[in-house]
Amino acid sequence: MAESQYTIANDAKRCVKCGLCVAFCPIPGVLEVGPDGHPAVVDEAACVGCQTCSGNCPKRALTVEAIGDATFDPYADEERARPLAKERQEHLGKLQRSIMESLGLRWQPVAVSLIKADELLPEAPMPTENLRFCQAMMAARRGASILMPPFRHSCPDGTSIFGMTGVPEKLATGEIYVLFHKVVDAEAAARMVAERPTLAPKSRRATYVAPLAKTVREPDVVVFTGTPEQMMWLCMSMSYYDGHRFDFAASGFNSMCVEAVLLPMERNEPNITFGCYGCRAATDIGEDMMFMGVPTDRLETIAQGAAELAKKAIPDSRNKIYVEPIM
Repeated sequence: MAESQYTIANDAKRCVKCGLCVAFCPIPGVLEVGPDGHPAVVDEAACVGCQTCSGNCPKRALTVEAIGDATFDPYADEERARPLAKERQEHLGKLQRSIMESLGLRWQPVAVSLIKADELLPEAPMPTENLRFCQAMMAARRGASILMPPFRHSCPDGTSIFGMTGVPEKLATGEIYVLFHKVVDAEAAARMVAERPTLAPKSRRATYVAPLAKTVREPDVVVFTGTPEQMMWLCMSMSYYDGHRFDFAASGFNSMCVEAVLLPMERNEPNITFGCYGCRAATDIGEDMMFMGVPTDRLETIAQGAAELAKKAIPDSRNKIYVEPIM
């Protein structure tokens, strides 16, 4: 029997027996309503530490805490992948600096890699606490490098979409989305789940994110954070030399996992995303910010196009040259 990685506790004095914790848990069999109306822990070992139950407790009576050695690394003795060649690292850093300067970006572009099941892991630190993928992304835009095998992910949605685990029943059916009032009914939820892409279960073993200038691995996708105006210029920098228009897929569901990473990776085309419920509820991302994921091979065009736009088009637009002066 698997050992528990988390301990679940309920304060009976604060609990109002509403049952929301049991209803919202995305993993079947972890919790059930006990004979006294309080939540009862049935299979603690199945808990993934996502905090969905405690987050929906109106009285904060339920707590989920990691147990054991949070810094334990089961891959400590495993051979690690060779890092990027120094010349390539320096070039990616140069591209990052050029793009950020041309577009006036505040946040560093994030290099994302989905490590295949048969690949060596890169030499990178694992977090001491479990994180959602979107939380790791927000930390990476600030300068952190983060390697997360599935047991370091706290969002079962993300691990299943990225092919690191199977799909929990409540996520596969869309039940959890109805409970969160994100969609009107089970039919709408099922359609949303069916339309989103996912990688084959157990096809990936970890996610790795880092600022583009610091990545030790060739990224699958690079994700930019910025204002809608900056995302406009990012689009225009890719269209500067050929005038190409883009067809984006955005929904507000699974923003970082699907829209910023998986779609650009699978289609080899850039994609925008406005963020999603989880991304905005679990991170410090501002209301005025959005994201764009781009295939790595577009970085050269972005840097060159943005540099050209920065010579005239960007400053002219920001200076509002067509606005009549107020007398």
